Amino acid sequence: MRRRQSYQAEIKGPVKLDRKTKNLVERLQPGDIALINHRDLDEMAALSLCRANVKAVINAESSISGSYPNNGPLKLAEAGIYHLDQAGEDLFERVREGDILTVRGCSIYKDSAVLAGCRLVDKKIIDSKLSEAQNNLNGLLDGFVQNTLEYAMREKELILGKLDFPALETVFKDRHALVVVRGQSYREDLLAIRQYLEEVRPILIGVDGGADALLEFGLTPHLIVGDMDSVSDHALHIAGELVVHAYTDGRAPGLERLRKLGQSAKVCRAPGTSEDIALLMAYELGAKLIAAVGTHSNMIDFLEKGRKGMASTFLVRLKVGSRLVDARGISQLYRGGVSGRSLLLITVAAAIPVVVLIMTNPTIRHIFRLFILRLRML
Repeated sequence: MRRRQSYQAEIKGPVKLDRKTKNLVERLQPGDIALINHRDLDEMAALSLCRANVKAVINAESSISGSYPNNGPLKLAEAGIYHLDQAGEDLFERVREGDILTVRGCSIYKDSAVLAGCRLVDKKIIDSKLSEAQNNLNGLLDGFVQNTLEYAMREKELILGKLDFPALETVFKDRHALVVVRGQSYREDLLAIRQYLEEVRPILIGVDGGADALLEFGLTPHLIVGDMDSVSDHALHIAGELVVHAYTDGRAPGLERLRKLGQSAKVCRAPGTSEDIALLMAYELGAKLIAAVGTHSNMIDFLEKGRKGMASTFLVRLKVGSRLVDARGISQLYRGGVSGRSLLLITVAAAIPVVVLIMTNPTIRHIFRLFILRLRML
């Protein structure tokens, strides 16, 4: 339900803070005030804050700088969440988790002391910065393309068969595989392909938090691929197999977390992103068709993730494209309901067997005649 944003109201509540928004949202409760440090707040992070039903969001950084059109602030505004930014990183040193803060206008108070003055991120600011960002797009695109081409030369081993994928128990040969990333519209798209999931029963691959996306729909991932920093403990415990994406020098920070959980995993050393590795793995291990949901595939996606190019993704899609069906946004193709004409046709079709039964069954025909006679007597 959309709430009305009241810019003059006093907002009071306990603060929860973390410099990483994805870690913070796991601890948030309805009514909390969220303190983040997230420059150019992206859409997925904003939606996670909305789902947490926080009272207000305070950003130590600039939530919308105008460098590119990020939609996070707009999502908070649409949800009616009070939003301040440019609070300063020193605010993290001045408050502790659980402190009761009061927000009045553009100021933040603890008891009677003013902790910070901020910028109110309202519709006027958002519109102005988005307009500024649109004017910057050509320059951004030029730099993005140059960066992509430069790194593509360094990362071409991704598609030249020089990667050693670990031996897996999951059999991909001649089967469909679904790679799920917890990206934009993943919920709607998974819902849109539910019939495909029920009929084909593809191998389910969750890329980090994509494993939890599958669990939301009652689906257990056969395989989780990633650096394991944004997937729940529950998903790690029930998944069929785990593959930790390691740096090319062999470092794999995700292994430490798995060791603490008592979980074993295979390791894949490769450049690029974890979703690139998941797509390549399905391809190289013989998947007949690869469907993808929530993946990152355009410049804004990568800028929101802090990447200045998409070399590895460009290369991977170049290689797996003949088997890849990108289902991102498929829910947007058609949203029509049942029309009146369709309902009429369904009703007529349902009535035909009833009429045929009345005409051919003597007992039912006799009862129908008695009913007509009774109506005439009345």
